[in-house]
Amino acid sequence: MRSEYRECGRCKAKVPGNILDQNLSVCPECGNYMRFHAKKRIKSIADSGTFKEWENREPISNPLNDAYYQKAFEGAKIRLNLNDAIVDGEIEMDGIRVAIGIMDTRFMMASMGHIVGERITRLFETATRRKLPVIVFCCSGGARMQEGMISLMQMEKTAAAVKRHGDAGGLYISVLTNPTMGGVTASFATLADIILAEKGAMIGFAGARVIEQNTGVKLPEGFQTAEFQREHGFVDAIVTRENTKACLSYLLRMHAGNKKRAGKIRETKAQYRRGEAGRKSAWEKVMIARSLGRPTSMDYIGKLFDGFFELCGDRLGGDDHAVVAGLAEFHACPVTVIGHQKGKGSMEDAIYRNWGMPLPQGYRKVFRLMKQAEKFCRPVICFVDTTGAACGKEAEENGQGPAIASLLQEMCFLKTPVLSIVIGEGGSGGALALGIGNEVWMLENAVYSILTPESYASILWRDNSKAPEAAQQMKLEADDLYALGIIDRVIREDEPVTVENMDCVCARLNADIADFLYRYQRKRPGDIAKERYRRFRKF
Repeated sequence: MRSEYRECGRCKAKVPGNILDQNLSVCPECGNYMRFHAKKRIKSIADSGTFKEWENREPISNPLNDAYYQKAFEGAKIRLNLNDAIVDGEIEMDGIRVAIGIMDTRFMMASMGHIVGERITRLFETATRRKLPVIVFCCSGGARMQEGMISLMQMEKTAAAVKRHGDAGGLYISVLTNPTMGGVTASFATLADIILAEKGAMIGFAGARVIEQNTGVKLPEGFQTAEFQREHGFVDAIVTRENTKACLSYLLRMHAGNKKRAGKIRETKAQYRRGEAGRKSAWEKVMIARSLGRPTSMDYIGKLFDGFFELCGDRLGGDDHAVVAGLAEFHACPVTVIGHQKGKGSMEDAIYRNWGMPLPQGYRKVFRLMKQAEKFCRPVICFVDTTGAACGKEAEENGQGPAIASLLQEMCFLKTPVLSIVIGEGGSGGALALGIGNEVWMLENAVYSILTPESYASILWRDNSKAPEAAQQMKLEADDLYALGIIDRVIREDEPVTVENMDCVCARLNADIADFLYRYQRKRPGDIAKERYRRFRKF
């Protein structure tokens, strides 16, 4: 019997086929991700014995009457036992039924012609009728040139099918594998609710060689990799082959029956007492809110929620590390969590997070995930902690004002409950952008203001040394804002909360958030939006 070996394209090692099968087609010598055949990939993610392939007998489309294409197509069919570059059907993942499409680059580099476009379109149409989520593993060299303009028409056809599935409330997750290029990238592959990318995959519209030939510019190392696309805001997360099934199963579970699962939240009356410490001045509270030891959004997310899965990018060209956002569970109820994130561990971390001051792409990321939460009936929990929106050349060039304005407008009419909690500094419109909640709460030693006390003193009195006086004048403390009706609840701190002593405050927040979700799960989506509008209309 002939031994089957495959050569790694990177290190040139010859690896036995059975070893590659065990290793999910990852080279054991250098870690290179080698081609992973469609049916092998299905086997790696589907519950055993659950894959049901859907009928696929579409005849070849050869509108240009290309004899060479006809011969190459028929040869690929026989050699690979595939009807074209996609295998589609239905599987179960951890018991959840899913419509699945897997593209296979062995078949003419998985280029998209009529059959691939038709099968992708029918995949979404069938999933819409059967109310199934869709997962597509994408890979492609682009449009199938041998079919001319018929191939190009598949881009609009597949994009429209994705839109109809989404409008019906269907979940779509795409996994971009190596390579995903051209018309596939510019259609169904990048229109998913959640976009994952396999580690190291090449993803783009035009190929690097084409770009270099047309521009005469040498492209940088790592250009168009999955990691590059994540950094530039087009991919939510990077996955390895080893963790792909676990990641997909978690995301499916988070979207399975949200309304029903929300019923697990039960009303819990919050019990807390007023702090015993002496009355602090407004300026002292500003200093406490800014202190390095005060917990960040990620600290609260880690304490209050399970299974946080970060989603990245604004899908328009960037990601912003000053805003963290993603999916999580609160007592088994799926929620979207969003927060400003200050870097406090080191100077490098502070720079990486831009000191918690969001750029326009951060607000656009929030906008995207707010709309996603509305689509899937997920409550939104926001943690507010920023001195304000980023101010500078980059922010202005990228539309800081319009980005915040669009988010404020969208949040006001969002048909899912939003809870905003000011945990540290709440500065200006940059904080308000995450503060349009059905309810707004503040920790006792947090502050929320139109601008910093230093700026207030500098503008009004031309003396920023009067910042302590300005803080007192500005009524930026939680109790003052509660009296004004700006916030709805003060979360008491027995002592100024730090990372070390935050368990007590988290216990109070846990009870209060449970109460919030219990009350709002019984309200109709339209009423939730109307209540939020009325809340801000009164000001």
